[in-house]
Amino acid sequence: MKAITPPSTNSLNPLIRFSVATTRPSIVRVYPTRISVQCAYRSESMSFPNGVGSSRADWQSSCAILASKVVNQEQPTEKAGGADHVAAVNGHKTAIDLNLVPIEKVCGDNSGGSNNNNSNKPASKPLTITDLSPAPMHGAQLRVAYQGVPGAYSEAAAGKAYPNCEAIPCDQFEVAFQAVELWIADRAVLPIENSLGGSIHRNYDLLLRHRLHIVGEVQLPVHHCLLALPGVRKEYLTRVISHPQALAQCELTLTKLGLNVAREAVDDTAGAAEYVAANNLRDTAAIASARAADLYGMNILADGIQDDSSNVTRFVMLAREPIIPRTDRPFKTSIVFAHDKGTSVLFKVLSAFAFRNISLTKIESRPHRNRPIRLVDDANVGTAKHFEYMFYVDFEASMADVRAQNALAEVQEFTSFLRVLGSYPMDMTPWCPSRGD
Repeated sequence: MKAITPPSTNSLNPLIRFSVATTRPSIVRVYPTRISVQCAYRSESMSFPNGVGSSRADWQSSCAILASKVVNQEQPTEKAGGADHVAAVNGHKTAIDLNLVPIEKVCGDNSGGSNNNNSNKPASKPLTITDLSPAPMHGAQLRVAYQGVPGAYSEAAAGKAYPNCEAIPCDQFEVAFQAVELWIADRAVLPIENSLGGSIHRNYDLLLRHRLHIVGEVQLPVHHCLLALPGVRKEYLTRVISHPQALAQCELTLTKLGLNVAREAVDDTAGAAEYVAANNLRDTAAIASARAADLYGMNILADGIQDDSSNVTRFVMLAREPIIPRTDRPFKTSIVFAHDKGTSVLFKVLSAFAFRNISLTKIESRPHRNRPIRLVDDANVGTAKHFEYMFYVDFEASMADVRAQNALAEVQEFTSFLRVLGSYPMDMTPWCPSRGD
């Protein structure tokens, strides 16, 4: 089914749309009500810069420090080593010398015919690396990308993860990834699994294709409502539209309500409500949040229609750079690995965590896109086939924990590919079942 396009009259927030047919950035066009960016990111090879090193020492070093340290701000301002001097911006070395002038010394020196009117001015602070960083500092308003339109559950998750942030709607999951990579957004908040519907496989695949890092998680109770235009009654309905996950989470309740209607999947829940309102569809209902009903002028025919009140979606927060892991609070680490010789290595990998008493909270297998089938040599050569998989694992330990470092050093010995997706604080907010606003 084609993606629902929000009407142009919606000025609640610009919607970022990407054209994924091209492989290079092009012109950014800014319109009054939406941002249109034609670009895409494609990675044809399976070479991941965040993968493990070629030796045990490289791996342990990368485990100990996941984020580059900012250059010491108290370094001498004179160049050291002449042409060999290398500056660093955002933790990455570059051959360009910033050649910053120590403003303090210039302002504080009154000799050489300096202007006496400026001699009493306080010395200016020299520029530092943080002054050059385009990313907002801690406490500043962040631009957070999410999939959907205003009123989506992902927007609520973005607000819970980053209060007072500027939420940026995107029409696809991949657009949210690209928005962060292209510096249009500072973070992305995307769903990864639901307690009723299971894993969101698309985002697992995108985590591997893109180079963003998981820097946090947030769990959001989901409260579904059946929405229709004012004056529409349930017996007038012929179909219900919503996101596939929302339809699956409300299937039993819709049957109990006596709705003999067709179910149609669309891109997101709030987008379904917006579509019904924009097209004045009086025979169609949408499953979305109560906030979506307020935003798009719809009535709530039934409240709390999820099949289980303990309906929770887990979201991950993504950034361009990883965070430095700590041990002063509960952390979770997400990894992905594979092996050239199939899935027989899985038991050895899991034993590396069991031996060190590290609890696993999630394990997910996804088809290996570059090598989906493996042929097995036997009496009938080429007839035995096995599927190849990538394995995603979440475990309760920080990468600053020696146990986690040793476990992954052992995992490296059993796998042909291993990548740390992120080590981040766990969401420790008290449990509260979903209920009305």
